[in-house]
Amino acid sequence: MKVVVIGAQWGDEGKGKIVDYLAGEAGIILRFSGGANAGHTIVADGSEYALHLVPSGALYKDKRVILGAGMVVDPAALFNEIELLSKRGVDTAGRLFISDRAHLVLPRYIAADKARDAARSMPIGTTGRGIGEAYRMKSERGGVRAADLDWAEMFDALPREDRDFLSLYREHLLAMRLDVSAYLHEHRDENILFEGAQGTLLDLDLGTYPYVSSGMSGAAGAAFGGGVGPKFFDRILGVCKAYSTRVGNGPFPTEFNALDEKEDGLCRFIREAGREYGVTTGRPRRCGYLDLVALRYACRCNSLDSLVMTHLDVYDSAGEIKVCEGYDIDGVLVRDFPASITALDRVRPVLRSFRGWNTDISGISDFDALPEAARDYIAFIEDYCETPVSIVSVGCERAQTIIREDVWRAGCQPSRSSSPA
Repeated sequence: MKVVVIGAQWGDEGKGKIVDYLAGEAGIILRFSGGANAGHTIVADGSEYALHLVPSGALYKDKRVILGAGMVVDPAALFNEIELLSKRGVDTAGRLFISDRAHLVLPRYIAADKARDAARSMPIGTTGRGIGEAYRMKSERGGVRAADLDWAEMFDALPREDRDFLSLYREHLLAMRLDVSAYLHEHRDENILFEGAQGTLLDLDLGTYPYVSSGMSGAAGAAFGGGVGPKFFDRILGVCKAYSTRVGNGPFPTEFNALDEKEDGLCRFIREAGREYGVTTGRPRRCGYLDLVALRYACRCNSLDSLVMTHLDVYDSAGEIKVCEGYDIDGVLVRDFPASITALDRVRPVLRSFRGWNTDISGISDFDALPEAARDYIAFIEDYCETPVSIVSVGCERAQTIIREDVWRAGCQPSRSSSPA
């Protein structure tokens, strides 16, 4: 089986935990996009790991993990992460590879990235890790790939500062370099897991442009990042939270209103209960109601087979839960996600209320054991998005995962709970 896991919102949906969980039955895990601007938090055996470049499956000592062609890799950040993992007993030697087509992030890109965003009339809110500059250089055909490290003519033509920097990591990167397309073809009979970064609404083409990342964070990016075609994949999963969050600037139609005392209190509650702070930057995340208009859009443009819902337990003590089921834009009801930033900025969310369950669900492992109110909430999401929820996460530990469909042995759809009246 070949399974793709992507974010179905603005990133930070909990993909790291889900990839880590599913990696138990995969032979190969490939991260296909983004760079050190991404942050995936994994909790395994009571220990917490924050990964930025190394694929989430690396914590399993028998898995091969690959940085794909769609990534932009900062060698300094990569080898720092490898060293930190080694100090904690996770040895990646001989099983961590980098695509020969992946581009490298150079130190001068970081300064250029920060300067470019600061000079914008409408700043994006970049993480300042050189990611945008690396993708810009890539599109202008001025970047450096892992494949180019032993191209003497090109290497010698680089500025001195670039050559000095790359010389520190050149031999190590050459030893890790891999023709990913050929490798995946050779191992096509194994279970292969493709890990996305950021989320659909941050995708360069599908997202809230220009307030997006520079890479392909939608499902299509898995094909480019792995050097394979779309027919290579068997299942595509989209990870979403039970609510919505966003980091950085840009439209957020269901964001809690800081001037509304009740909504501001709900924002602070979710931020603390859900630990909604950026893994990479530490910035507090913007929080809001679950946006079903945006989520259904993500389901459609990624051809999602199913959704994975995380952070459902954050709502354990909420007496009432609301979701957005439509946009009021200048008095017109809109149910499809607009491309226009000005339209998104004028949205007044149309909300539907659900009763809370006021029960600790963090220890539940069977979907039917969830409170009826929680199952009703999920059923409404499934029906609205026309996409089943196959996995539900009720905590940060691997064991706190409810499986409704075994994606590695997919065939039958998960049982659907009844829709609320």
